Amino acid sequence: MKVFLAGTSLRAAYGGPAVSVASLAGALAKAGAEVGLWAPDQSAPEAALTRDGAVRALAGGPEQALDDFGAPDVIHDNGVWLPHNHALARLAAARATPRIVSTRGMLEPWALRHKRWKKSLAWRAYQRRDLRAARLHHATSEAEAENLRRMGLGVAVDMIANGVDLPAPPAEAPRRGEAGVRTAMFLGRIYPVKGLPALIEAWARVRPAGWRLEIAGPDEAGHQAEVAHLAAKAGLGEVVSFVGPLEGRAKAAALNAADLLVLPSHSESFGMVVAEALAHGVPVLTTTAVPWPGLAQAGCGWRVEPTPDGLADGLRRALACDRATLRRMGARGRELVAADYGWDGVAARFLAAYARLAAGG
Repeated sequence: MKVFLAGTSLRAAYGGPAVSVASLAGALAKAGAEVGLWAPDQSAPEAALTRDGAVRALAGGPEQALDDFGAPDVIHDNGVWLPHNHALARLAAARATPRIVSTRGMLEPWALRHKRWKKSLAWRAYQRRDLRAARLHHATSEAEAENLRRMGLGVAVDMIANGVDLPAPPAEAPRRGEAGVRTAMFLGRIYPVKGLPALIEAWARVRPAGWRLEIAGPDEAGHQAEVAHLAAKAGLGEVVSFVGPLEGRAKAAALNAADLLVLPSHSESFGMVVAEALAHGVPVLTTTAVPWPGLAQAGCGWRVEPTPDGLADGLRRALACDRATLRRMGARGRELVAADYGWDGVAARFLAAYARLAAGG
């Protein structure tokens, strides 16, 4: 099976999609597929390209990358709206190559409302047509799959969750914050969809003693300045800190030092950071807009409404737990990830979908 796999960016700072697309490439190669990995920002060589199998990093524009790779059995594009997505749709049609589109949350209700007029123009000009021309749509959660089906595009939808790497247990017990001070951590892009203003308002209402809030991730569209202003205005300057983007060992160390992950998002197609936190044994407080309904059932986290009221209620419950309780919840989260989100199984499901498309299904 020869797979052309495209992502908007494969740099870790781009967030969950960059990590999951690069990891999928490695898992597919490990399973025996020939994989060409490409992104319009030329970041493929920077991605993690080897997971017990070679992945070919492709450069240039989409047409050049396809020509260099040779005729694939399937084109798997991750994302919508951008010029390179439209270009890949045209190239797939011209070359009669089956195309699968992973929408990556970009057609969720909140995302469609954000920059609504610009997206309305693109929808009428090309995006609806491009989506209808795809042979398969891929969603990472049942909620996203159902939203796609409601759009009536006439294309089959497969739900395949993202995989996550399970880190080896640390040689020593994880350091959960400084003595006497515990850490709640946000990890992700600092962007309006992530709900940080609501989290700051909720934190200001609760003002938990002995806790600090650490916000890690790249600033997008200057949103960090807005969030920092809200924190200062609420008198939280001493307990709220911004630590910038974290990758690799620095990211793992930060998760090992955290007592709780907080993801207050208004919309997520999967919530990769939830899986990463659980894999590191960190319980999670997130919102009902993040498709992890199993958190409460598995006893490894909480889901609340994506509002200041909802988040304040969740913080009161989560931050009232002692360290031993949070550690037990984190251990259950790690067991959940190990059982349900291995990359080998994810790669097998994608290869089965690709085979159906290549055979005309």
